[in-house]
Amino acid sequence: MTDTVIDAALSAENAAHRRAMPATRLLDGGMLYADVVLLEQAIVAGDHWDVAAERLGEHRLELAECALGSGHAVTARQQFRAAAAAFVFAQMAINSDTDRKRELYGRFGAAVSAAAAVVPSSMRKVELPFAGGSLVGWHVQPAGTPVGTVVVFGGQSGWGATYLRYADALAERGVATILAEGPGQGETRLRHGIYLNVDVADAYGHFVRYAAEQAGGPVGVWGNSVGGLFAALTAARNPAVRACCINGSFAAPRLLPFRTFTEQAAAMLGTTDEAAITANFARLRFDPGIESIRCPLLVLHGGADPLVTVEDQQPFLDGATGGDVALRVWDDGEHTLYNHADERNDVVADWFADRLSLSKGNTHHAF
Repeated sequence: MTDTVIDAALSAENAAHRRAMPATRLLDGGMLYADVVLLEQAIVAGDHWDVAAERLGEHRLELAECALGSGHAVTARQQFRAAAAAFVFAQMAINSDTDRKRELYGRFGAAVSAAAAVVPSSMRKVELPFAGGSLVGWHVQPAGTPVGTVVVFGGQSGWGATYLRYADALAERGVATILAEGPGQGETRLRHGIYLNVDVADAYGHFVRYAAEQAGGPVGVWGNSVGGLFAALTAARNPAVRACCINGSFAAPRLLPFRTFTEQAAAMLGTTDEAAITANFARLRFDPGIESIRCPLLVLHGGADPLVTVEDQQPFLDGATGGDVALRVWDDGEHTLYNHADERNDVVADWFADRLSLSKGNTHHAF
């Protein structure tokens, strides 16, 4: 293969990564703006996405260790988190479960662990037995006694501690968070071999039960992308869920005409058989004629979402029977509202704080 052909292939590959991981998504996932710029410069210069992002992560680790050695705990934690963000977006460039992907995801987990180990710490790792392996997550505590706990999770490519900024917003309002890696996601899949062929609502129900047992307060679920479907199913089938937020999901999942989506769906299920993937999606469909969400429901939608239409989300609203239901639309919003991340987090964190406080008998503030 000639250098020209190699350069063209790499350029096309990096262009695909940029579409899947725009700057808004990188920032939403915790990458520092300076690193977003440096990553862009590196791939324009011809670097592979995963290599360039990994290099940024390594630099952040060096800065974190230096700060830690100097007794600057706050800076160290921030740099470890920036390193984690760089590593998670490095592994996101690889859809199949290769050794390279596992290596990069391991570096992401190690950086999150390092951030959690900086004293004082409000975060600890959680591993819950399930299906012969473990469901993995991170438990983030606010200062003081939490008013409740929200289980937060993603979809096909964003998992667990990728959502640390969500946990920050919730903690500021006195709400604890479980950053969950469910079936087909993160370490739950890559290390424990648990795929998306299990009872998804039951799996996330384990996180709900853990949250209730640990904090003793009301529990909500917040699902993003296809994770919003998992949140809907969990809320419909688990009466312990007191509030549910769905952010940019379709109620009837299907294979989309994008190679990345198909490859990620295959990795989640552990098979490349498109018939099996389609059958599994059909199994997971949210049918408002069968399922009922009785707790408060908030559905978020971005009008510029190239994957999910507002009609794709309508069945969730149709299946809401609790009376406290809202649809919030940002007309220019990208998928899961990457480009409105701070406002989205404020809106949803306020909404959960109000609903979970109400569940505890406190004053409720209207949405």
